[in-house]
Amino acid sequence: MKKKDEFSHPPKRKFTQGLPVYNFHAAGIDIGDTKHDVAIMDGNGGFETREYKSFTQDLHELVGWLGSEGITTVAMESTGVYWLCLYVLLEEAGIEPYLVNAKHVKNVTGRKKDDTDAIWIQKLHSCGLLQKSFQPDIDTRVLRTYVRHRKKLVTMGADCARRMQKSLELMNIKLHVVISDILGKTGMKMVSAIVNGERDPDKLICMKDRRIKASDEEIKKSLTGIWKDEHLFTLKQACQEYHFYQSQIKECDSKIEETLLSITAKMKDGDITEVTSKKKAQKKRV
Repeated sequence: MKKKDEFSHPPKRKFTQGLPVYNFHAAGIDIGDTKHDVAIMDGNGGFETREYKSFTQDLHELVGWLGSEGITTVAMESTGVYWLCLYVLLEEAGIEPYLVNAKHVKNVTGRKKDDTDAIWIQKLHSCGLLQKSFQPDIDTRVLRTYVRHRKKLVTMGADCARRMQKSLELMNIKLHVVISDILGKTGMKMVSAIVNGERDPDKLICMKDRRIKASDEEIKKSLTGIWKDEHLFTLKQACQEYHFYQSQIKECDSKIEETLLSITAKMKDGDITEVTSKKKAQKKRV
């Protein structure tokens, strides 16, 4: 019989407790509308948490405190739009912000009951378990804001056009039957004249553009309606709103153009002569 020391033993393997920490200079922030909870490591195996209000002064204090603690990266959930101002301030301070999907944070198991949301985010981020969402650079972000706003203006303008057409239909004005687009030059002239009190088809037909293929007789018939004050009122307001949104879109287009020129200037070291010359040529053709 073999002695105890004579038996062969399998090789030993040692494991560390818990997940390895890759970044000791990481912070986690629980974003809210009125306040932000921040968590960092205290250097003794624990965590230090602070609560900051969401006012601008408090955001600057939050970023300043993170900088004084040597924090180089911060993870936060994409909660509404409340994260955006803090995100920009962190970028400007040279602290890398990680905007993460809330589902990714909640899907990781192992959370303790006494962990705050900020501590849990900090734990995951320090262990390298969070993947940041794509965020464009500052210039692209500005351009995106203008473009998205313009899209909303176009949608609201289209709604006004639908209400204009509905008001005309309720008065049996069949202008859209003989003219393909009431938002064109002829259509808007006639609608504006109706809003201003003109009801005579013989006078309204004088506003017809020469490119309109419909006959004068057809257009006159389409402009003979059953005039009702309530529908004229809704037509007037819809028409005013439509013109307002068109002016807003034009103003927005100017901001988009300025931003694009600025981006082009940065890419070409300030040389935008080619772009401006093309723009002038287009204006001449128009």
